[in-house]
Amino acid sequence: MRIVQSVILFLQDQVLGMQWLKDMFAAFLQAIGVDIQSRLGASLHFFFYDVVKITLLLYLLIFLISYIQSYFPPEKSRSIAARYHGIKANLISALLGTVTPFCSCSSIPLFIGFTSAGLPLGVTFSFLISSPMVDLGSLVLLMSIFGSEIAILYVLLGLLVAILGGAFIEKMHLEQQVEDIISQANCMAIHEVQLSRKDRLQYAKEQVKETFQKVFPYIVVGVALGAFIHNWIPKEWITSLLGSHNPFGVILATIVGIPMYADIFGTIPIAEALLAKGADLGSVLAFMMAVTTLSLPSLIMLRKVLKPKLLGVFIAICTFGIIAVGYFFNILQNFL
Repeated sequence: MRIVQSVILFLQDQVLGMQWLKDMFAAFLQAIGVDIQSRLGASLHFFFYDVVKITLLLYLLIFLISYIQSYFPPEKSRSIAARYHGIKANLISALLGTVTPFCSCSSIPLFIGFTSAGLPLGVTFSFLISSPMVDLGSLVLLMSIFGSEIAILYVLLGLLVAILGGAFIEKMHLEQQVEDIISQANCMAIHEVQLSRKDRLQYAKEQVKETFQKVFPYIVVGVALGAFIHNWIPKEWITSLLGSHNPFGVILATIVGIPMYADIFGTIPIAEALLAKGADLGSVLAFMMAVTTLSLPSLIMLRKVLKPKLLGVFIAICTFGIIAVGYFFNILQNFL
């Protein structure tokens, strides 16, 4: 049993957490005369370590996920979801969302294609909710910060929100609340192209380059904000706003997160810094979910294809689900 625990701790600290990288940067900064105990030195240490760590994970995760995604082109994903009905269809659609790109704006074109192809509205919304909220990349990244138990539970609860949210929308019969641009679209069947292993590897490499160019600026900004929060914002401020003494911390974190636009890679360093400063686990995770699921740019894009009533229902479902997940983790934190 101790051997198993030692292996898990090694994977957590050295492989996912990259403690060796943190120690390496600490030694480097000290060697060039930087006091890493000072605010400026600690900020530099946080910045360089987190940028490199997230970048390394980014390359690996995008490559692996893109390779998996090459087996699920839009037409194949649509045909898989179309085989199921009821809550099973919502489950399959939510699971398919986990192998799609990382941000909410990236999932909207697929959502439009699925809806115009005739899939039930609730099924397509399960996909739309799960795609940015929970993906394979978020699982590994969350494990590097919060541990495997919290990461797995985060993903499972995110899937639950997607499944129940889609099922609720299906029961409301809001099919007339999509704009004509969807209902009048002609969805042509695309024959699946048989890719060789070499083709899939090349596709994964191209996705790494393309995605990295899009998300790297958000990583830099996110890490810079995280370094600022970690070393310059008084702990008392964070604790008073997002700590256990504020019963509305989860709601506040959700509201603050909605206008922002980033993906899981950009929110991780901010979440890490907030947690270190005394923010409750539920508030931190609610903030992450709100940023990735309900970003303002994605809501603007969705308004082009959804009428106000349906858009409002979508926002309400996601907001309620995120807040519920946040308070669940706050309660769970008391038993950890």
